Amino acid sequence: MMQNNINFLQDHSLAYIEMALRTDRIERVTNPDGYGKRTGDCGDSVEFFLNSKNNILESVSFDVQGCMNTTACCNTVVNLVMGKSIESAWTITPEQVSQFLETLPKDHFHCAELSIGALYLALADLTSHKT
Repeated sequence: MMQNNINFLQDHSLAYIEMALRTDRIERVTNPDGYGKRTGDCGDSVEFFLNSKNNILESVSFDVQGCMNTTACCNTVVNLVMGKSIESAWTITPEQVSQFLETLPKDHFHCAELSIGALYLALADLTSHKT
């Protein structure tokens, strides 16, 4: 078991490890301004909860049922959009998530796509309530 832990630490960037292990943003919010849920072909499921004020994302949290790669991607999404305008949140891409993490396995790029897809659904829901 110790060998697996050493390989994990050696195989991943500090950014990836922090995002994969961070749990303080995992929260189900009742009555968010925007909500989006997406389930990937892999079976992982992601939900995003958004609250905004004056067109700025003030609170972004998520719930995830999936692998560590998906958790890392969701935490990265929060990092990239928290405190940003709703319009700029629409510009975040799966490629940016992967670049931030540095060591997201290529065969798990779909985790970045899944997290961005759930974010976009939450943004669309948020936008529909604002108009």
